[in-house]
Amino acid sequence: MKKIVLFGGGSGLSQILKGLKLFPIDITAVVSVSDNGGSTLRLRKDFKIPAVGDISKVMLAMSNTDKDIVNLMNYRFKQSRSLGNHSVKNLLLTALLEQKGNFASAIPVLAKLLDIEGRILPITEDNVELVGITEDNKRIYGETSITKCKKKIKKVTYDQNVKANPEVIEAIAEADLIIFSSGSLLTSIIPNIIIKDVVKAIQKSKASKLYICNLVTQPGETDDFKVSDHVKVLDEYLGTNGIDIVLANNVAIPEEIVTKYATEEQKDPVLLDENTLKKMKVRVIQDKIFAVEDGHLRHDTLKTAYLIFSVLMEKE
Repeated sequence: MKKIVLFGGGSGLSQILKGLKLFPIDITAVVSVSDNGGSTLRLRKDFKIPAVGDISKVMLAMSNTDKDIVNLMNYRFKQSRSLGNHSVKNLLLTALLEQKGNFASAIPVLAKLLDIEGRILPITEDNVELVGITEDNKRIYGETSITKCKKKIKKVTYDQNVKANPEVIEAIAEADLIIFSSGSLLTSIIPNIIIKDVVKAIQKSKASKLYICNLVTQPGETDDFKVSDHVKVLDEYLGTNGIDIVLANNVAIPEEIVTKYATEEQKDPVLLDENTLKKMKVRVIQDKIFAVEDGHLRHDTLKTAYLIFSVLMEKE
């Protein structure tokens, strides 16, 4: 069975995994642990632990359990001050971290409960804070603050030296395809590739590196970015042996959705600049890869997964 390693954060990676888990692929999902918003932030402060929110979200996306269990895991205690807005899945993973002492021992227990095939790995076991450095060299601490920062972020790093999860390094070495998921470029994808040992392992790997490009831009992070601009940022962090393949949308998004995102979220469609990518020697796989779910723009889980699986099968 072909092996893939996917790097990402919460929502973007979760959407992709919903489709990929339906194909005969050995999946390792590598998740950043620097989120500091909402429920996750309070749990981090109270228990002095890395972020659990993105990992629990990804675990639910890979789950094969029934809808009642999924709904239970997503349930939030909105009426309680002490449990205010914590989801059951976040509380369970926090409890397991308290019992087991690390993600390596905690995640398999919850994975068994959720009937998960494949692996979910934190990029690190360290309790880290993401730091954004602006063009005028001001340091912005925390993922949430970086996202809200109105100044241009020129670089992302951590507040301390970070040790890579050794299982991630092993998974990269064994991978037939390395994928960088859709999601916030600076706060979900890049946090995985600012650890030296991870970058070295990716550079050493002979597997193709595929990027699933975002459908829309991110305010303050990727304003006016085309597909090639996203690839260039990833290549800056990856150095040699960067992105080989990009999976991008090539069909116009419905006008009412474009207007909604521009007005409510200041997000615009990411335009495909195929000629620039060809000059960069990046292979382009293009198709209609979006779906509209309850008025929200999402990657089409099945179409995206099928296109990724097709890339894997080319190497048979």
